[in-house]
Amino acid sequence: MNTRILKYILLSLGLIYFGSCSDYLDKDPDDELTLEMVFGDKTRTEEWLANVYNQVEDPYTLYDRVEAMGDDFVVNPGWEQFGITIISYQTGNWNPASNWTPNYWNILPQKIRAAHIFIQNAKPNPAQLFSLKEVNYMKAEAKFLIAYYHYLLLRYYGSIPILDKITDIYGSEDEIMIGQRPYDEVVDWIDQQLIDAAKELPPMYEETQKYGRATSIMCHAIRARVLLLAASPLVNGNQDPAYLNYTNNKGEKVFNSVPQLSKWERAVEAYRTLLNLALDNGHKLYYEYLNDGSIDPFMSYQNVFFKKFNDGNKEILFARPENAHSLYEYVTQPRGTGGSGAVGVTQLLVDDFFMSNGLRPITGHNANGSPIINSASGYIEKGFSSKTEFRKTKWIESRNSTTEGQASEDYNPVTLAGTFNMYCNREPRFYISVLYNGCWYRREARETKFYLDSPDGGPTHDSPSNGYLARKKVHPDCDPRNNISPYRPAILVRLAEVYLSLAEALNEVSYSEEAIGYLNLIRERAGIPKYGTQQGEITPPANQDQLREAIRIERRVELNCEAALRFDDIRRWKIAAGILNNNFWGMNFYGTEKSDDDNNPDAFFVRKVYQKRMFKGYWMPIPQTDTDKNSNLRQLPGW
Repeated sequence: MNTRILKYILLSLGLIYFGSCSDYLDKDPDDELTLEMVFGDKTRTEEWLANVYNQVEDPYTLYDRVEAMGDDFVVNPGWEQFGITIISYQTGNWNPASNWTPNYWNILPQKIRAAHIFIQNAKPNPAQLFSLKEVNYMKAEAKFLIAYYHYLLLRYYGSIPILDKITDIYGSEDEIMIGQRPYDEVVDWIDQQLIDAAKELPPMYEETQKYGRATSIMCHAIRARVLLLAASPLVNGNQDPAYLNYTNNKGEKVFNSVPQLSKWERAVEAYRTLLNLALDNGHKLYYEYLNDGSIDPFMSYQNVFFKKFNDGNKEILFARPENAHSLYEYVTQPRGTGGSGAVGVTQLLVDDFFMSNGLRPITGHNANGSPIINSASGYIEKGFSSKTEFRKTKWIESRNSTTEGQASEDYNPVTLAGTFNMYCNREPRFYISVLYNGCWYRREARETKFYLDSPDGGPTHDSPSNGYLARKKVHPDCDPRNNISPYRPAILVRLAEVYLSLAEALNEVSYSEEAIGYLNLIRERAGIPKYGTQQGEITPPANQDQLREAIRIERRVELNCEAALRFDDIRRWKIAAGILNNNFWGMNFYGTEKSDDDNNPDAFFVRKVYQKRMFKGYWMPIPQTDTDKNSNLRQLPGW
């Protein structure tokens, strides 16, 4: 075959599924667009790599693709009629032929192939001031993206092939129809790819226009995540029959059935390497302060998601510069304020936030959905507050009848008189994350009204199906009515996650005082008492099991509604079935009255089941069309 035609075919294969390619790919060229034409031009070379980048996850689009599969987000069931398939996943109406919107199994291999083509063909162009140093950086970026996309495939599918080269289109059937490799082999391969890429990349770029491009810190951040997943119970010593008997097309066991402590030790090493690299390069937790110099936990936690790296937010380790935050804000804003009011948070998440004294309010739930209350926490389930609660903060999203929040002051209202007691005296992260019925909504200068037939409530599906909307990552100055949506970074990895992950890995090796220290860094910034023996501190977890639980609940709260981390956690900890195969509760969608009377059908503030969920499997199934075409693929356990 003519070499020029062959290269054109390879180019075409590399561009399949590139739905957001730059304009030049959509034009009718005077001649065939060959690899020589692309990689002989600096702009086209840069655009090729940009198109490889465009499947880096956007954390503002995951709520109705991945995150609502877990127990953080609620996507209104009324959306199913509009083709939002995640509701079918929640209710167990799912099989390998189902359509999953990200379609990573088909799309990411195309990006991986395009990255390999880039590495093989990118070259300097002195006439266009395109240096060898810049080309080598870009090739290392492509290497990072190859590893990152393998991580995404591993993250969601578990049993995957290794796409370490461009498949020869004239190769044998075995070369084209690639089978899955053992899980640990894939982990080792991704690990080495990221180590190699990190050696060639800088820890950060000085050029603003390179924000979001791969760095050595990003390489080590994804490497650490991969190794944490590999050490976790789902794939490290899983004795379930489906995993014990699961083999690839060569008869090799895919998942390790014998627990290995060395995997946790390896994760510790990876997180230490990442943490040291990040700290050495100026990364740190993001803080905002009160006039008296103390930490403002409300503003610190809120603005870590809004402040850019160049504006002093050094907590960011990996962010996507472009994102769809305006759509996220639209679907999370109350219906009566210009939003659709259709994306909320679960009652399970509401129940898990700490009290202001740092204690857990609810330690579990009875079969009838009622909470098991920790009496020592001071939590009150029923009734309404008699006065406005003030806290030390510059957060101004609440007020009472006489006092508007003032950003210049250190003392501002947090909840109004008449607030349902369930929402009173909670920790700062609760108020930043949850929009509940009856809270003050500053932009509208009124309380939210989620009652049936009220401005923000039913009967349409564009209202909270369980009585809550998501508030986290929603900018307080956004205004869907007037298309105002302030820019913010789309954070995929931040330093708080690193501290929590290192704490977990340390504790799994052995009970660790160091791990408690990392938890305390997070709790201090969150404005709740630390673990310790000093006055005002909370008794530390006394053993490995207690510390494991403390770490898990801290992750649950600190990292809620972020980049599908909770969905990852409950799967890798092998607890997803117990959580997701259940009734999901919330406030009474049909409630019209400000009442908590369990015997009053019109009472809003009463726990009611809004959805029955059915959990089917820990991994996404391989699309049926692919197993039909490729006999070397084996469907995932549970499917």
